[in-house]
Amino acid sequence: MIRLPSNHAAITAPLIASNTAFPGIPIGRSLLDGRAFRLSPVLTDAKVLPSTNSLALGGLGSGKSTTAKARARREILDNAHQYVVIDSFGEDASSGEWAPLTRSLGGRVIEAGSFTLNPCSELFPREVREQLVRSLIAAVEPGALTVQAAHALQHALAHPKATSLTGVVDALVAPEDGRWPAAKLAEWGEGPAIALSRYTEGSLTGLFDGQDASLPETDLPMLSFDFSRLDRNSPAIPALMAAISCWAEQVWLRQSTAVHRHLVLEEAWQILLSPATSELIQRLLKNSRKAALSMDVVMHTLSDLGEGKAQDLAKLCEIAHVGRLGPEEAAITGALLGLPQWAIDTIPRLSPGQAVWKVGPDYVDVVQTVLAEEEIALTDTSSRRRQAQQAMVRDLTVEQAVTATTAEPVTEPREDITVADPGEDLHAPFTAADDTWDWETLPPNVIGTLTRHESVLEAAMDGRFDEASQLATLYEHEDITAHGLNSTQALAWWETRAQVADLSGERAQAVQLRATVAHMGNDDAAWFEKTGDSPSPEWHRGPQPHAPEPQVDAAQPQPQPRRKAWPYVAAIAALGITIAGVYQYAADDQKQEELQEKAAAYRGRSGAAVQVDGVNADLIAQWNSTRDRVYVELRSYFDRNAKYLRIDASGESAQTTRGNDRWYPKAPEVALSVADPLADITVRIAIGGKTWKNGARAQTRTIRLSPTGVAYDDDTGKRLPSD
Repeated sequence: MIRLPSNHAAITAPLIASNTAFPGIPIGRSLLDGRAFRLSPVLTDAKVLPSTNSLALGGLGSGKSTTAKARARREILDNAHQYVVIDSFGEDASSGEWAPLTRSLGGRVIEAGSFTLNPCSELFPREVREQLVRSLIAAVEPGALTVQAAHALQHALAHPKATSLTGVVDALVAPEDGRWPAAKLAEWGEGPAIALSRYTEGSLTGLFDGQDASLPETDLPMLSFDFSRLDRNSPAIPALMAAISCWAEQVWLRQSTAVHRHLVLEEAWQILLSPATSELIQRLLKNSRKAALSMDVVMHTLSDLGEGKAQDLAKLCEIAHVGRLGPEEAAITGALLGLPQWAIDTIPRLSPGQAVWKVGPDYVDVVQTVLAEEEIALTDTSSRRRQAQQAMVRDLTVEQAVTATTAEPVTEPREDITVADPGEDLHAPFTAADDTWDWETLPPNVIGTLTRHESVLEAAMDGRFDEASQLATLYEHEDITAHGLNSTQALAWWETRAQVADLSGERAQAVQLRATVAHMGNDDAAWFEKTGDSPSPEWHRGPQPHAPEPQVDAAQPQPQPRRKAWPYVAAIAALGITIAGVYQYAADDQKQEELQEKAAAYRGRSGAAVQVDGVNADLIAQWNSTRDRVYVELRSYFDRNAKYLRIDASGESAQTTRGNDRWYPKAPEVALSVADPLADITVRIAIGGKTWKNGARAQTRTIRLSPTGVAYDDDTGKRLPSD
């Protein structure tokens, strides 16, 4: 029986979840099984996806916006969908991120300041006009709308001249008699009139009031509202978002004849946190299925919204794709979205263009977005950074040209994409049997002049050990997908990882990796000596000179070698000494063997899942690369019962409590000096649960952590479940 190591188990565990196929546009390929990943939410059965809203998360440069734009382009070209984009910010102040794509599809980019939205248009019902004007007032003067002011505003909106914002201000300043005297109405309307004057004659002039004030077209394939020229802190942004949301709900959705519509919210945290727009967006999210609308929300993190709004958004979006995030943010996001632990652990290690996808309640996959050549320039969100990199490459090329007679041309590939085969039709109609692309023709995600194994070892030799480990894991996944779990190609990465461990000083880990391969029963003993795309340790040494062979004259008879007897005598003597030594040093050999086994099993990490005082927590120990220190951390994650956490070990202690400004206590951590890296460490933890009060004694537990990854209850000796 072959025992799979834990990392192989983690790779194969999610393969069951990735067998589902969805109809729709191609997006990329699964990094779990290599199959094509397709998805058009509106084409998916309502039993699988009750809602077609999607949520895209990820840090800067993770590829979330690139993926969103590629999806939009393909939905428009393949399925005749229609898009409206609220594009908050671009790379610079000249245009938004979505402008190139919008223009390429025959759409229109509406730049704030060059187009005037009329919130008093007769296309809006009277109650919508009132709601919209109230939101404009709230954006600049939140306290201006008292009960009396609201009545004065209603009276002004009923005036015949209230067909523009200027007309509304005039009706507020000089009202006519109504249910209340004109003087009283003028007094009540003073606050709203001052607020609205910011839009008619103040700093926000030209956004909502002017001679050409109108509403956008409703029959274009894509409209992009570009806010990139506005100050990020300007009150015009929530006011514009409120106006656009009202237009989308009351005009666009009613007049559009497209089979399906999408409203894209870039930098959505600004929209969802604004009181002027959050209620409108919540209503659109809840009624999206009925309105033949998909809300596509793009933002960095869910925690920007706060606990309540983040939970609401996660519930209303059945589709989520999460790019690279930090470990803490990945844990928060995974808990809100209901991701499995293996997916949460994957998120911090994702490369640009890769994301963990969750579709419906059960399907989870890791997908690499694939772009066609014509899509690359249209979806590029990092052009300024790439220009700086290319400038550096050009400078380096010029410098090399001074000292070299010839030079190869330098090209700088995009790092955050995988490019599709030029002959591949990304927009071919979906059929039930069409579940794969010709992935063999695709270049690797990381492009370079070295082979994959060599690029990993090159990174390790430069001291970039984390990068080398991540690359090795990615490439190992690819070879497992392409050739099988126990294939020669997959096993080759164990030797490469062992060499990385050697270079980083992790000798025991290298021994363990090579020992594992030896026990996996591969008959091809020379698999690690292959050339080309192999883990050969000789690639960086250069050719070795051959030793000269002595010249032999075939005409001369060669003397026969004498048969020597002394080796046999020496062997018999050595055997006798060995037999005597076995009895003399048996106990020492057994102890040495145990140490060697422990060294081979060394992982440099241990963790225990415990429950104390009704709180679920993880105690984690991590040995450093030099093995002279160990860092111990106690985490309660999102357990709302946790109020107090404490660690005591080797004279060091740390504690945290849940304050009024946090949902849960931070994880306390201690750093301990280590004399013997193979020795267990003993830690005492204290946890205060739901009923714990300041000054009260918390429940304690003593735990022994082994660097081999095993943890025990120190009082009972019982092995504890791993974190």
